[in-house]
Parts: sequence; structure tokens; C-alpha cells
Amino acid sequence: MRIVLVERRLHCRSGVPRVYTTETTPPPPHEIGINPVFLPSLWTIDNLPEPMMHFGIIVIGAGNAGYSAATTAAQHGVQNVLLIEKGPEGTGGNTYFTAGAFRTVFRGLEDVLPLVCNVTPAQAAKIDMQPYTEQNFLDDLARVTDGRADPVMAETLVRHSRDAIAWLSLIGVQFTLSFNRQAYEVNGRQKFWGGMVLSVKDGGKGLVQDHQRAAKNAGVSIWFETPALALITNDSGAVIGVTVLRYGKPTDLYSTAVVLACGGFEANPQMRAQYLGPGWDLAYVRGTPYNNGDGFRMTNDLAKAIGNWSGCHSTAWDATAPKDAGDPVLTNAFTKSGYPLGIMVNSAGKRFVDEGVDFRNYTYAKFGREILKQPGGIAFQIWDDRTIGWLRKEEYGGAVLREKVVAHSLEELAQKLFATDQVSQDAFLRTIEEYNQAVRANREQFPGRKWNPAMKDGLSTQSSFKRLSLPKSNWALPIDQAPFLAVKVTCGITFTFGGLKIEPETAAVISKHNENPIPGLFCCGEMVGGLFWGNYPGGSGLTAGTVWGRKAGANSAKSVRAGQLQEV
Repeated sequence: MRIVLVERRLHCRSGVPRVYTTETTPPPPHEIGINPVFLPSLWTIDNLPEPMMHFGIIVIGAGNAGYSAATTAAQHGVQNVLLIEKGPEGTGGNTYFTAGAFRTVFRGLEDVLPLVCNVTPAQAAKIDMQPYTEQNFLDDLARVTDGRADPVMAETLVRHSRDAIAWLSLIGVQFTLSFNRQAYEVNGRQKFWGGMVLSVKDGGKGLVQDHQRAAKNAGVSIWFETPALALITNDSGAVIGVTVLRYGKPTDLYSTAVVLACGGFEANPQMRAQYLGPGWDLAYVRGTPYNNGDGFRMTNDLAKAIGNWSGCHSTAWDATAPKDAGDPVLTNAFTKSGYPLGIMVNSAGKRFVDEGVDFRNYTYAKFGREILKQPGGIAFQIWDDRTIGWLRKEEYGGAVLREKVVAHSLEELAQKLFATDQVSQDAFLRTIEEYNQAVRANREQFPGRKWNPAMKDGLSTQSSFKRLSLPKSNWALPIDQAPFLAVKVTCGITFTFGGLKIEPETAAVISKHNENPIPGLFCCGEMVGGLFWGNYPGGSGLTAGTVWGRKAGANSAKSVRAGQLQEV
């Protein structure tokens, strides 16, 4: 039996609780230096604090990264791994609200087929898929982040991406080939594009369920509705535990190491306005409402912050979606990523991005920011009959599209979109007319080019006859064939890019005071800084979460085995 004796008025001579183990009664007061005057209150059972709870490792945050860390630590022999989650049972951080897409290097179709559960031999014979090499991945990271991604972090992510996928598959995560998101059927064959081919069965929901099952099988304890309040450190600055809110009561939990996996600050409107800039408090939250920057608050005086604190992942998001959190049923279905097949205009009737500058999975995470910049923070996606049928059903089908505007002429469409605003109606019709003229001029100059959404087809608005100041660089078709469809979108924020500096190979958090690792503290997931700047290659966020989640779990396990930290 462990009994904690605390001198109520003096708080013990050492200033900390003392721990004794005895089979019967506590030792005599004179042996432990307690003033007998305080015995009546000391030995009253009602006044005794609860025994201190000690765990091998505590992981904060039950998303993909946190589960990866907890399960890995348990696999490395750590006893009594605890995973705490702020949200209620069944949630899983932002992971729950994702499409479950993972970006990894692979040698070709034959390399990924053993990982997936949704491809028959007959289907495999009709798939065209190019290998995605380490250099491809590195080039994509450098290109979409304008060369700002930390090179060591980028190399570490890429080098360990395939092993991360293999480990996830080994613990029971069910992968699929992402036909619906990353392939188009062209001439009877499934053409994969954009370097990313894997997703998880049932998306983020399925990923969380698979992770939770694996963690429980590994012996991990999971506490939901347990927010982390503060880190506990000893006199030498090592992290030795965390204070949590347990059943409404602040409770100290002690451990040899703590892993931070509790997300960014995307659900905190005040922090968004502070770090991302004016207007960001108005952005819609795509995922969990619990990522409020708690990890950054707890480490503000300890850890070094790095990365793109004014940057984030934000997408074109259904303007009818909930504002402050994702929908737990529809989750990612509010994403509206069909803009490469059409155009986007703002509430003044003008285009504002090059919809075809790159494949969707290289642009969708930055176009939410551009939408937020527009008047009212909204835009309209526009298609005609040529491409409406190519839109993904899980985003634009009747079950998930709450509001849409259908018209049988461009004039009718203008009236429905802009109501009594004649100026915007006229501007919209001029935008469409100039766009169509430019598209037709490109066809006249390059008659051999064929529309192909699975490749950069060069069908654009640019030619020697006519050029738009804002081009559409690929997949440009005239918008002139009824019926016409429009969907109103806004900015949906997914996660923030600023974070903590870690050792790339160990996931140990770096001190803001001396550039050394903080003993007992590791970090993974959205809280890691230095990797993404302004944009990211689609699917690399979940991969990064698993890569550094595994490193955090394995290296925190090493600290347990080595006994590097003094026991409480």
C-alpha cells in the first residue's frame, strides 16, 4: 500500500509529497520529521491525497500521431503506457475528420498491391501507376513549400515514409487504393496522378478505429475526456509528468517520458487571428474542436518554437458546413476540391486563382487562404455539363451537397448567384466570356491537345492569340454548355504549420534555453514545426504523424529502459 504523507501547513520540509510503502500503518512521525501537532489532520483518511499515479509513458492526444507513439512504446516493452485525449470516447483528433490519405514512396503498382484490400486481379490489370521515388517526394516538398521546408526534416520524412506505411499495415490499418480521389478513368484504364495512391478504408474514421484496436491489443490504456493542463518538471528541468483534468479535478500523473501529440491551434479563433492574421478568426474549422493550442501553452517557457506560424492547411469548404467544428458523420465530405475541372469566382464575379496550376493535391491546402481573402470570405465554384459528371460523388453528390445552384443559361446563373447586384452579374458574365475566348484560342493554336484530368494536359487560357492576366494552366474547357452548376465555398482550416523544434531522428523536443533536448519530452503530429510552409503535398501530414509518432514512441521507450530520469 502506498501512502502519501503531506504536512498540510508546511507541505513537508522538502516541499514535495513524500511517498512511503508500508503493509500496515505509516511510520512514526518522529522518524519522518513530521510535527506531531499536525497528526490529527495528517492521519485523517479523508484528508489524505490520492496515491500518486505513475505510468511508463504518457502520450497526450489520441490522433494518428499519438496512437502511433503509444502503440510503438508498448511494442518496445514499456509497461503501463497511458494515452490521454481531451475529446469524448470515439473521437480521434483531426485524424477522425480526414480522408485518411497517406503519401509515401513506392516502386510501382506491385509495391502497393500487397498493402491494399480493395483491388482484384482484374482491376489491377487496368491500373496505370507511375513509381513515386524519394527524389519525387523531396522535389514535391521543396516545390510546394518554396524551398522553405527544413531539409533534414524533409529527408527524414521521405526516408521513413514507406516503413511507416508497412508498420501501419502490420498493426491492422486497412489501406485501399484511392480510386475516388487520386485516379480518373481514361480510355478504360484507371490513371493515378499526383504521386499519392493510398488511403485508409472508411477514411479518418476507419484509421482511428484501426489505431484504437491496435493500441488496446498492445496494452495501452486510453483515457478520454482528460484534458492536459500543465507539464510537471523536476529541479533539473526534466519533464516527469503532466497535470490533467480528471473527473473535473486537477490530477498529477507521473511518468518517465511525455509525448506531445495534441495538435495545433486551428480550433482557437484568438490564436488564429494572432498568428495567421486578421480575418482568420472567421475561418471554418474542418476537424476537431479540441485543437486549441494546449500543447504550445504548456511548453511556452520550455520549448523552442519554429516554422511557419503564419501558415496553415486550409481548403475550399462547403459554406453550409458547421463553423466551429467538423461534422462527425459527414467529416471530410464538406471538402469541395473539384475546382480544377471548372473555375472559381468571388462575390464580385471575378476569378482569383489559377485553378489548373497543379494537381489538386498540391493546391487544395493553400486555396482556402485565397478564398478567405475574397470579399465576404466566400467564392463560387462553376462547371458546365462537360465536367459536372466528373465531380466526386462523396463531395458533390446529393447526400452531401446541401445547397447548389443550377441554371440553364449563364445569364440565369448570374442572376441566381448575385441576386440584385447588377455590377457583379455583369462582371461575372464578362469573366466567363473572356475565359471562354481564351480557351478557344488555345484550342485553335494547339488542336492536337486532348483534355485529360489525369495529367497536366496543357489545355489552358494562354496562346499567342489571347492571354489572360490570370491563367488557367491546365484542364481548361469552355463553360458554355448547359446545364450549369455552382457551389458556394468558404475557407476551412485543417491544421496549423508552426510548431516545436525537435530532433529529426528522435522526436525529442528542443529547449528554447540551450538548444538541447528536454529530458523526458517528445513531440509528433501537428505540433512539429519546420516541415510545411504555406502549403504541403496532400497526404504528407498523416505520414509525418506516423513517422515521428513511431520515433517518439521508440525513443521515449529507450529513456524508460535506460532509467535516464529520476523516479518520483
